[in-house]
Amino acid sequence: MGTVTIRAHPARAFASEARRWAAVVRRDPAADGHFYFSVRTTGVYCRPSCAARRARRENVAFHDSRAAAEAAGFRPCRRCRPDAPPLAKHRAGVVAAACRAIESAETAPTLAELARDAGMSRFHFHRVFKAVIGVTPRNYAIACRTRRLRAVLSRAGSVTEAIYDAGFGSSGRFYAESDRLLGMRPREFRAGGDGVAIRFAVGQCSLGAILVAATAKGVCMMALGGDPDRLVRDLQDRFPKARLVGGDCAFERIVAQAVAMVERPEAAGALPLDLRGTAFQHRVWQALRAIPSGTTTTYSAIAKRIGRPHAVRAVAKACAANPVAVAIPCHRVVRCDGGLGGYRWGIARKRALIAREAGARTPSS
Repeated sequence: MGTVTIRAHPARAFASEARRWAAVVRRDPAADGHFYFSVRTTGVYCRPSCAARRARRENVAFHDSRAAAEAAGFRPCRRCRPDAPPLAKHRAGVVAAACRAIESAETAPTLAELARDAGMSRFHFHRVFKAVIGVTPRNYAIACRTRRLRAVLSRAGSVTEAIYDAGFGSSGRFYAESDRLLGMRPREFRAGGDGVAIRFAVGQCSLGAILVAATAKGVCMMALGGDPDRLVRDLQDRFPKARLVGGDCAFERIVAQAVAMVERPEAAGALPLDLRGTAFQHRVWQALRAIPSGTTTTYSAIAKRIGRPHAVRAVAKACAANPVAVAIPCHRVVRCDGGLGGYRWGIARKRALIAREAGARTPSS
């Protein structure tokens, strides 16, 4: 029988003065909005998360609202601005405005321009943007231009025209990174993958059907499901005009190795992979590959491991975007409360994979 975690209501969590003082000592942003504290010697009142030098406890009083603090004769702190919207909300608004500016601009705005519009220094804006979104402003702009390029490649008169229409200022720089951004050369992408040879095969394992597809560089898709035809349609949707080729004897060995990853994870070797994604996604996928078989970790732990502790949602999205089941073990990532979270190939399969790797006997899904 599972355990039940009872979480305290935020207001009750800061009901006592002792708890409020502890929140002030640790500058807890979770306490912001639940109470305010004033300092008798300075005549100001602050948020619990205020980064100013900590006052002595005997000089501090607590207030349930800003109105109560101001009625007691205190003025708002100029550092934490308790009379302004919460810092996290303010930063989210600033970053959202920057994202809209990047998305709508024909030419990507510079870091200096974005920082100026946000009213921040370049360094501070860069750090705030990265903490909220999970990637740098530059990488976000590249991702926006790449999405735009994908949309215009099929209708533009030429690849070069599409590159400039999408907002890339230099065709040379784009071509240097086109494989990583599009997954293939621009002309091939424009033709829907026409001419790109992708070998594939569908096999069976204890978790149902398994599709393995690979370019000359390595496995580009590995999917689990109950319907083999659906898996093949997903591959066709991903590369609508690619030249799909049935696997030969050599490819059957790759499929067998993929099946071994499902059935005997402790004995399976690594497969060569051909993965394309953003720089942030690659960092997440690399961290996933470092999780030992038989163990699990959390989305927040992965975010901390890649140096982006506030990008938990972005980490979850990168896990969901993983095109290679099991080989990139996103099934080993669970929620902080112990819940399994999501899994694009089915929660039952995630549960079975975790149990199997832990050495437990589980029924086939």
